[in-house]
Amino acid sequence: MSSPLRVRQVPAAHAYVQHLLPAADVGSSPVVHLPDPPVPGAPTGQWWPHPALEADWVRRHAREQDVLHLHFGTEGRSTAQLAAWLRAVRAAGLPLVYTVHDIDHPHLVDQTRHREHLALLVEAADGLLTLTEGAAAVVERDFGRRPLVVPHPHVAPLDRIGRRVTTDPGPLRVGVHLKSLRTNLAPMPLLPALVEATAVLRATGTMVELEVRAHPEVLDPAVTRHDPAVASWWRRLAGAPPPGVDLVLAPRLGDEELWDYLAALDVSVLPYAWGTHSGWVEACRDLGTWALTPDIGHLAEQGAGAVLIWNDQGMSQDLALPSRRLTGELVGLLARAVDGPPQGCTRARREDQRSQIAALHAGVYAAVVEGDRVDAAAAELV
Repeated sequence: MSSPLRVRQVPAAHAYVQHLLPAADVGSSPVVHLPDPPVPGAPTGQWWPHPALEADWVRRHAREQDVLHLHFGTEGRSTAQLAAWLRAVRAAGLPLVYTVHDIDHPHLVDQTRHREHLALLVEAADGLLTLTEGAAAVVERDFGRRPLVVPHPHVAPLDRIGRRVTTDPGPLRVGVHLKSLRTNLAPMPLLPALVEATAVLRATGTMVELEVRAHPEVLDPAVTRHDPAVASWWRRLAGAPPPGVDLVLAPRLGDEELWDYLAALDVSVLPYAWGTHSGWVEACRDLGTWALTPDIGHLAEQGAGAVLIWNDQGMSQDLALPSRRLTGELVGLLARAVDGPPQGCTRARREDQRSQIAALHAGVYAAVVEGDRVDAAAAELV
């Protein structure tokens, strides 16, 4: 029996990456994921900045893996450093697989360097993957090569999937989680529009409860991502919240707390300004919760049947005031969610999908080790 292929996932400590392996131990998996190397000076479990993205590390450790599979982490590298890393990978004879998760990087405002990275990686990768046909088309248009599409696996634990049971509909529970205001979050004027939409629906007899949640640091002016407009809106509303609106400042949720939080919602609102794909959308689909998002990236395709899209971000001169058009869109979309949860996502479907995803990845790894170049044009190789 041949030994399993040793795949250096960059990073390995990520829910998406961990779910690229079969859900059950079949005893003879053709692939093994290697753990992330320790990061000098970093706490145990922190994978960034990933040592395997250093050219010197590749030269010293080339024989310790059969395949490199890159997902995240290049934003900390210059374009010249990434080019040098790619040369080291090629010189070491290591096949490289790259999954295009982000065409627009969620942590960056200026996408110039990220686009330079994409150009280098799309050309250099022996295996080129992405998560949706829409993203594949954009990569082909912008960089001249179409990735093979392999869907996003589940995010929530399998034993959590398909458990939603609706016995008493109760009020429509809508949640927005600002966390610590990641770079691509644009909460204003969405927040006042959601409050206004809640009031409109309640006035017409549809009971809606809106919870806006954030980490405490969003109110700290010393924090890098502090947004004065959001902080001002929060403090003003916290003094006298309208009926059906609750503001919650609380620390980061642990994984189990996060699943509980999402499963308790009917609608989770994603206040994104840009993006390509979203693990949060997948978690909502797993837990039977609608994801309400702006019309950006390929979120609707990714979460087909579980995503509600608004098309107008309602920018006005005063971000503290709701946009009438945006409020109207939100009223209509939330009214759709009142009819019930999105189409069922069952554990059996997710398990079957995960088996297919694992098999596809194993096929890609085997092909690139044999010297093949895998993308949409060479899908028959896997």
